[in-house]
Amino acid sequence: MKHAVVALMVFTGGFIIMVLEIIGARFLAKDFGSYFSVWVSQIGVVLIALMLGYYIGGALADRWQRLWVLAGLLVPAGVILFLIPNCAEWLVDRIISRHPINQPIPQVWQKLDPVLGSSLIFLVPCLALAALPPYMIRLVTQSLAEVGRSSGAIIAASTLGSIAGVFVSGFVLIETMKLSNIFRAMGGLTLLLGFACVILDRWISSRASRAVEERP
Repeated sequence: MKHAVVALMVFTGGFIIMVLEIIGARFLAKDFGSYFSVWVSQIGVVLIALMLGYYIGGALADRWQRLWVLAGLLVPAGVILFLIPNCAEWLVDRIISRHPINQPIPQVWQKLDPVLGSSLIFLVPCLALAALPPYMIRLVTQSLAEVGRSSGAIIAASTLGSIAGVFVSGFVLIETMKLSNIFRAMGGLTLLLGFACVILDRWISSRASRAVEERP
């Protein structure tokens, strides 16, 4: 049961990250214009978030090995995603308005402004979600003999979630929901992941305590 729950959680995390990447590019394009620059920025920022999240998640798992620590990342990330429709426009306006109105925007900033915008809005939530797979690998691995199988299964579940996120966001969500509602839905899912970490942590701890008490 624990392995099934873990697989579902990392699947959901991968799904949310890819939805954010797809709809985030559309969200930024209306202010920064060039679809090419926005897509390059969004892909690059998400990859940076994945890199940092994998490293931080692994480091935290080695130190604490308790899922409530991961909830401390996911709950704030969920709140941030939920507030994007209310706060992101203000951040984007600050980036754009720092350029003089009567002067053309320098070429370098036409490329870097989308990077800055994407980083301010999406880096932290995607980083928190990327911490899930390495944390879960540490959680379910019982011995060195299981590392390859456990890590492969968890990474596969996360990647499968990302694949689902691409098609669902591109073919369903964008056509049926407002961007603001998609952000709030992803924020809600991220909050659920955080709460699920707390519940699973208590369940694992209670099972470990019972196992100790039942020893002869």
